[in-house]
Amino acid sequence: MNERSSWQVTTHDWGTDVDLEHLGAVRELLSHGDSAGGRRHLILEVLAYANEEAEHLGRVGTTTVTYHPDGGVTVADDGRGTDTRTDSKGRVIRKPVMATADVRFRDEATAPVLPDGLPRRGMSTVAALSRELTHQNHRHRGSWSQTYRYGIPDDELAAIDPRATSGTSVTFTAQLSGPADLTDTDLQGFPWLTVTQTQGTS
Repeated sequence: MNERSSWQVTTHDWGTDVDLEHLGAVRELLSHGDSAGGRRHLILEVLAYANEEAEHLGRVGTTTVTYHPDGGVTVADDGRGTDTRTDSKGRVIRKPVMATADVRFRDEATAPVLPDGLPRRGMSTVAALSRELTHQNHRHRGSWSQTYRYGIPDDELAAIDPRATSGTSVTFTAQLSGPADLTDTDLQGFPWLTVTQTQGTS
């Protein structure tokens, strides 16, 4: 079962590392005007995955949203960490959530609506619109990090020092018009999360 072609597609296609056409289409559609929903909507996209993860685990999860002075944001949760596997060639493969489309949300007309009233489009939207995004995931058997620029990875997935607890951390910087911060109403839209907001120092 270590052949990537045998891995079940639930949210993303394991067989595709980077979908340049999809990333380009996202930028073409959303990088101008307020259609992307601003930084606020990108944060909501990340929180939606953490909420799903907590619901799958059957317990309320903890997520921290940190606003950095340079305009960047870090969203960190205490879930299982993004699914990461080893293929038949011994290569470590993380589910390509940042660089390929979430197959569930290809049609905006049928996609669920996030608390800001805009359709959910997937984590790749966050990456495609961010001049820089770093995705770290910590699982019980290892931890990895990768940095993307407008959805395209700088380098291969890199192992990092493990930590005692599992979870996922997404730090991104995007220059978008529209709302920047979450509202109290937004936080009520994720019943499986306890969300804390903090101000970063760097």
